[in-house]
Amino acid sequence: MPTSIVNVTTTESEQQLIVQRPPDGVALRGRIRVPGDKSISHRALMLGAIATGETTIEGLLLGEDPRSSAGCFQALGAQISELNEQQVKVRGVGVGNLSEPMDILDAGNSGTTMRLMLGILASHPDRFFAVTGDKSLRSRPMSRVVQPLQQMGAQIWGRDRGRVAPLAIQGQPLHPIHYRSPVASAQVKSCILLAALMAEGDTTVTEPALSRDHSERMLKAFGADIVTDRESKSVTLTGPAQLTGQLVVVPGDISSAAFWLVAAAIVPGSELTIENVGVNPTRTGILDALAMMEADIQLENQRTIAGEPVADIRVRHSSLQGCLLSGEMIPRAIDEIPILAVAAAFAKGKTVIRDAAELRVKESDRLAVMASVLTKMGAKVTELPDGLEISGGSALTGTDADSHDDHRVAMSVAIAALNATGTTTIHHAEAAAISYPDFVPTLQNLCGDPGKIPAQEASKT
Repeated sequence: MPTSIVNVTTTESEQQLIVQRPPDGVALRGRIRVPGDKSISHRALMLGAIATGETTIEGLLLGEDPRSSAGCFQALGAQISELNEQQVKVRGVGVGNLSEPMDILDAGNSGTTMRLMLGILASHPDRFFAVTGDKSLRSRPMSRVVQPLQQMGAQIWGRDRGRVAPLAIQGQPLHPIHYRSPVASAQVKSCILLAALMAEGDTTVTEPALSRDHSERMLKAFGADIVTDRESKSVTLTGPAQLTGQLVVVPGDISSAAFWLVAAAIVPGSELTIENVGVNPTRTGILDALAMMEADIQLENQRTIAGEPVADIRVRHSSLQGCLLSGEMIPRAIDEIPILAVAAAFAKGKTVIRDAAELRVKESDRLAVMASVLTKMGAKVTELPDGLEISGGSALTGTDADSHDDHRVAMSVAIAALNATGTTTIHHAEAAAISYPDFVPTLQNLCGDPGKIPAQEASKT
């Protein structure tokens, strides 16, 4: 591999990812696989921990966030084998039977771990729990789940009147509610549904748009009585419920695949096939967005594995066109907006992203950070209160960029650098390991001699 293209340096304080595009560019070609879906990995560990019997998980994401979930539920009494991609065994304790831990539960950087776990913990009467996370997570809003849980009867306290972690929970018997969420958020919906497992009667969550439905699918597979009404954008769980351990096969994460979809679309001469990707329709906003931008993408070998639709996705370089991304598409592509902003920078015409204010309270303010970085690289970007306006077609040049400890920012900037003149240095690039531990090796493989990378070798990354 030409070391001049992708290099990594590590200091005591950070990892730097350095991408230097050759004067004649570098085409990305081959077949690759991406890590297991992060959302499904979290839920498999959690439901396995509160189910009766044994759950087997194949293809678990080995990123830092699922490790945080595993660590928390081990501290709560579940038996979880050593984490690996091949097979993880979880011996659950049954709904309502988690133990009161000896110490504070640490969710690390994982908002999914904290928010979903709060729903489970709040419904355990006579048990006390305390949860915290890293500096970033302690600044992220928790009131969006604390408030509906309090409506169900939960007792939760924390900093800033319970709006941010650390949080303390005194478990209580909960009662069902009909919660009309002001935002389409799978984390909010899942938290309430998990709390409803021990509430007597029907708990309903109605959203302004349908968010990803991995919790509903998996809860049903584990034995919960749960019904989705797509017309009213509502889901109802009838409690109390008992869950039984299952086999969960985790498909590749479409949010991780998104970086390669955009990379191949914007880098001349590229053609990639990403194998075994989950294409759950509540997650395929990235595919719809790229189709609107006239990307050359095809789904192949479509099948269903353990209740989740899966496909291989082939993408070729094409001339992208600007478009409007807004409305009900946004919840289905919320994690992919940073990389879509990169695609927009290389598209002809104007791309407008609206209804994405949710991105301001992620690991970083992703709208502000992506606007700043792309502007430094030479793109024409206007930051909107709830999105971005990007006039594509300007030649980009390398720059110094800070990931702000945000995995999706770090990887998005790396992809932009592949098509930018000169050298881009991404500080705090270690953040990519949160969701994609092998992102850098995969990037290095693809930036070697793509024509000589065997498919099976590329697939190992």
